[in-house]
Amino acid sequence: MKRIIAYNLFLLIAITTGACFMLQGLLPTWLTAIQVYIACALVGCVGGITYCLRAVYLNACVRKQWDKDWHPWYFIRPIVSLICGAASSIFLKAGLLVLDATQKPDSNLLGFYALAFIAGFNVDKFVAKLEDIAYATWGIEKSRTHKSNKEED
Repeated sequence: MKRIIAYNLFLLIAITTGACFMLQGLLPTWLTAIQVYIACALVGCVGGITYCLRAVYLNACVRKQWDKDWHPWYFIRPIVSLICGAASSIFLKAGLLVLDATQKPDSNLLGFYALAFIAGFNVDKFVAKLEDIAYATWGIEKSRTHKSNKEED
């Protein structure tokens, strides 16, 4: 359990350091074109880390049901959250996800960051939403995982 906490805290420090570099304009020029996607990926990862750290104290302290079989999940989840954070910005930029019906001229990126955090925090619901969009837009069938989760609801 200590390794999991240390890993998640290390990731959080690395993300904070990366965000500081970005805010100070120290991002390499070849990455500035994708700065929004990088920022959303980092914010999504923070959402995943938040979820993991919450799961540690809930399962270890509150519920007293710590299970070593779940260790891989605690290491992989922040990475999946990072990917979902980046994907959320891509879907927003493409117009497949819409935050507001009217675009304000002075709008900023807070909506992108908020969605990225939510996508990283709740990966399962975000992936289900993407599958719904893929089905509605292109007729792509939902994954077996999504179908089996629907049957359990």
